[in-house]
Amino acid sequence: MRKFIVLLCIAMVMISCGGSKKVTSSRTRKPEPKPKQMVITKVERNSEKNRVEEHTTKKPLPVLSYNDKVQRYINEFSSIAKSEMKTYGIPASITLAQGILESGAGYGDLTQRARNHFGIKCHDWKGDRVYHDDDRSQECFRKYDRASESFRDHSLFLKDRKRYSRLFTFSQKDYKSWARGLREAGYATDKKYPQKLIAIIERYDLDKFDDEVLGTKPLRRSKKIEAVAVITSVSNKDGYTVKKGDTLYSISRRYKISVEELKAFNKLVNNNIAVGQVLKVAAADEEEEDFN
Repeated sequence: MRKFIVLLCIAMVMISCGGSKKVTSSRTRKPEPKPKQMVITKVERNSEKNRVEEHTTKKPLPVLSYNDKVQRYINEFSSIAKSEMKTYGIPASITLAQGILESGAGYGDLTQRARNHFGIKCHDWKGDRVYHDDDRSQECFRKYDRASESFRDHSLFLKDRKRYSRLFTFSQKDYKSWARGLREAGYATDKKYPQKLIAIIERYDLDKFDDEVLGTKPLRRSKKIEAVAVITSVSNKDGYTVKKGDTLYSISRRYKISVEELKAFNKLVNNNIAVGQVLKVAAADEEEEDFN
């Protein structure tokens, strides 16, 4: 009995010791993940900064005398004119003279806006176009991406039209016959158009480019060149008197100056002009002098 009591006491002591210990689970409890935060980034698009400009800002041409403008034009486009001569047989001298006259030596508004160096209107043209006041209000003119395209179109314009076929019977050295033939075929209505082309060719020795293509010797000519005034309306000293149907653009083309220059000469704030109004055309004196 005594032995039983001792064993019972030992058992009770062991039970009390085991109950005081902290029970630790063998499994490690993973911490609950924190809820992910959704980060919304607001992207602001500046439409002005990301917008692709449709029109390239043009670098303004330098202010030059008319003679310097012509020399600059010749330096830039003579190689193209010679290339066109080799391909289509049109004298480079004629192409350059027409380009100088029609484009105002590259400074004309139509040339600046549309790279149209020869004043060729739309007709059956399917490409880009611009509208300008010419003989009539808002006439359609061809627009080109590059000047070389205007020169090529000029060659095709003459080559592919039957009314100009007679031109190609003339010698490529005979720029005078080409100049007269253009007028007779209806390229220009100005009666003095041939004389103007011839004067430009002889004033700037443009026929030397024909010789370079043909491999011929340059023609010796008298130093005295026949005086041909580019301006055929009213003397610049008296100004130009506005007639019915005139616009600033048509007058600027006649005097080979830009509309902006014409407005500046006369301190005009808009394009409104009246019949009988006398306009100053200051650039005309210089052009007339250059072709005397």
